Amino acid sequence: MKIGLVVEHFDPRRGGLEQWSWQFAQALLDRGHEVHVICRSFCREAEETGLSCRQVAGGLSRLGFAQSAEEMLREMDLDIIHDTGAGWYCDVFQPHWGSWLALAEQKLLLLPRWLRPWKRLAIRCLPRYREIRRLMDRQYRNDGRLFLALSVQGARDFQRFHSIHPEHIRIVQNGVDIRRFCPENRRRYRAEIRRRFGLEEDTLTALIVAHNFRLKGAPVVIEAVRRLAANGDRVHLLVVGGKQRCSLTVGNGCRDRSQAVTFVGPVDDTAPYYAAADVYVHPTLYDTFSLVVLEAMASGLPVVTSRFNGVQELLHSGVECYLLDDPLDAKELMEKIKFFGDPGIRARMGQAARRLAEQHPFDKNVEHVLSVYEEVLQRNIRQQRRISEGNEWRPFVCRRTPPVGAEEKHSTPVFRLQETRNGYRTGDRLF
Repeated sequence: MKIGLVVEHFDPRRGGLEQWSWQFAQALLDRGHEVHVICRSFCREAEETGLSCRQVAGGLSRLGFAQSAEEMLREMDLDIIHDTGAGWYCDVFQPHWGSWLALAEQKLLLLPRWLRPWKRLAIRCLPRYREIRRLMDRQYRNDGRLFLALSVQGARDFQRFHSIHPEHIRIVQNGVDIRRFCPENRRRYRAEIRRRFGLEEDTLTALIVAHNFRLKGAPVVIEAVRRLAANGDRVHLLVVGGKQRCSLTVGNGCRDRSQAVTFVGPVDDTAPYYAAADVYVHPTLYDTFSLVVLEAMASGLPVVTSRFNGVQELLHSGVECYLLDDPLDAKELMEKIKFFGDPGIRARMGQAARRLAEQHPFDKNVEHVLSVYEEVLQRNIRQQRRISEGNEWRPFVCRRTPPVGAEEKHSTPVFRLQETRNGYRTGDRLF
């Protein structure tokens, strides 16, 4: 197949979406597909992979990028166009962060209650947010395109906030490279990393990997670890990620005043840090399906995360993880972290986490996405057959969109959901 992949930044070091896009594009190449990446920027290594990377002119707004990407894509003879949330001209739309409206609603929890109504008003009125809404109006159309959700939580958000027909939603959960992230990395990396940061073997080491610290709960983790350290517990936190590299003092990261937290900064490879840690902590306010949690589990780490993380649909609290009801409650998080002071509990839950991660390899994720591609192609073939026979037809995939300034009139569809025990509509296809 000739596949167009639209992603704003094609660089695996920038975050979870970018890492997934990089791995996915490589997997498509390995399977013999022709891949064209449409992006705002790409890393130097991309030119050496055999991918065709086409860069949209810089300095454009969100709408400008989407419009330019559409113009570029129209000139290409592609079988499938897969957009990861940056554009609107596509066959398959998969925003890895989920619904922006759902994300904005959850982020309000970071504000004082009195300020939240004003923030909602700003989202409706300020030019920046109005541009985002105009973009979403053209992304979330019930025109036959397929929407890929990473979890049931993500699928519900598509329905609740964007009125997407359930029959146009497919759930494809993330997968992890279980060879790259594995418990065997401990023998290779653990001693070196812990020595670099001055961590004794009996020091309980927690880890969080994130770029958006507030959304992913890093301040709460830092507060919880500081309190534990102040109470005399031998505990330390490694914070990996962030927008800028930390200014290193002695070559081993920056510690806060409590000496219980080390800010490592962005790294090229997170696998050694999973190997050095004893528990992974991710009290996120919103994640449709956190890839870093799956990486930590594949590395043999027990996990603490929140019920606002779509990956919790796979987890069993007390088996591979502990789930937080309130990701902003540092006291609850302290209690969960203290459980892992027992090496036996860590070992048992870490082994269970690895077994669960092995059921979700990255290759399985790729095959599920390819099956959606095949579904699109088969429907298009049937539609073309109906055209040739002169029958009335309705296009399954609508890549056509009006000019940016055009007025659109459409009604919001009304439908009722038949709930099942897992909360999803009866008859819908789940992967």
